[in-house]
Amino acid sequence: MKKTLLSLAILLAAASAQAQDSLTIRKIYDEALVNGQGYEKLRYLCKKIGPRLSGSANAQKAVEWGEKLMKDYGFDKVFLQEVMVPHWVRGAKEEGYIIDGNKRIPVPIAALGMSVATPKEGITASVIELHSLKELETLGEKAIKGKIVFFNRPFDPRFIETGEAYGTAGDQRFLGPAAAAKYGAVGVIVRSLTESIDDYPHTGGTDYTDGVKKIPGAAISTKAANKLSMMLKLRKFPQAKFYFKQSCQTLPDVKSYNVVGELTGTEHPNTFITVGGHLDSWDLAEGAHDDGTGIVQSAEVLRIFKAIGYRPKNSVRAVFFMNEENGHKGGLKYAELAVKNKEEHIAAIETDEGGFVPRGFSFEDISPDLLKKVNQNWKPLLEPYEADRLVKGGSGTDIGPLKESIPSIMLIGFTPDSQRYFDIHHTPNDVFENVHKRELELGSAAMASLIYLIDQHGLK
Repeated sequence: MKKTLLSLAILLAAASAQAQDSLTIRKIYDEALVNGQGYEKLRYLCKKIGPRLSGSANAQKAVEWGEKLMKDYGFDKVFLQEVMVPHWVRGAKEEGYIIDGNKRIPVPIAALGMSVATPKEGITASVIELHSLKELETLGEKAIKGKIVFFNRPFDPRFIETGEAYGTAGDQRFLGPAAAAKYGAVGVIVRSLTESIDDYPHTGGTDYTDGVKKIPGAAISTKAANKLSMMLKLRKFPQAKFYFKQSCQTLPDVKSYNVVGELTGTEHPNTFITVGGHLDSWDLAEGAHDDGTGIVQSAEVLRIFKAIGYRPKNSVRAVFFMNEENGHKGGLKYAELAVKNKEEHIAAIETDEGGFVPRGFSFEDISPDLLKKVNQNWKPLLEPYEADRLVKGGSGTDIGPLKESIPSIMLIGFTPDSQRYFDIHHTPNDVFENVHKRELELGSAAMASLIYLIDQHGLK
């Protein structure tokens, strides 16, 4: 009889907790959808500050704006973490031409982040079209030397999640210039990393290899890439030539900051749940989806908690990381200081896939048993809000270093609908007007809900 009564008491307690969780999550969504402030904060960040590449004057303005924002919200703690970041500048607008005999056909290009410049007069050379880094090795120096390598591997449209297509195509941008230089190439042109066929070149970082000559690299729009590829085929490869000119340079590192806001835990003040995005953006546009939406959503999580009167057991931090785009020095610094200050971090969520309608969350290195438990307990609570896709997967660049320093931490990626993200990613089209207010607010509420559940129940 005693055992039966105990079991009944446990079931009633669980049902009561589930009901309380459901009620709190409803409050979170009501606050986000009725009183959400992220959209107007994003408008200011995009329109009054604009592009904010690491090391730039606008990046510093964004730091000052972020610090003031969190102080105005009245978070328990607001502070800056100093970090040295790269300072790369694009310079004058790039020029690119397909050369067809006496014709010069202009095409849209954009220098890859951290690329070196061309000579002042630009580069003119024959073009060799490749679809993988492996082809460099297959063809060898004899075929590559003195040429501009044109990497033209498109997105694979069979992936449902477009981030997977980005992952399989991205090596030609990340590593292409360094790899081609080993075989004597004089420059590299990379097909923009998007499935969309348009005239927006997509910038993004590239990495050079120590001991190998640095050659300039630029992205070419997908429309222009198709045109260049067609001309190479018509001229029985490799007769067509290409010209490009860019004036970018890397200046000495600059002092910058992560911006951190905190609601201090009532029971475990030195145990942290972090939510964050990156404050820097590429220089071609306003950095609205990448990652202005992630910034304002992270701050909204803490604002929502304050607004509904929820005091977390553990300390909850919103972090505006600096320098995700071309070095992730902010993420490295945050992890370094977490260890130095002997902070216990149980979970970190990154929002860096745009401010589109939320679908759920991906949990990095989660065990099958824990994932099953998470779905059993939390999926029913998130399902009414269509943010209940709880799966094993990646997290984010900025929070990644925490795993190396704090192996027990759970890293989590916020996963909004991905279908439109790479249409505007790293392009001049990443502007405030392409963010949908309600979708942005739903994302803030989804992240606040998950953090509430982690705070209440842990992740074990």
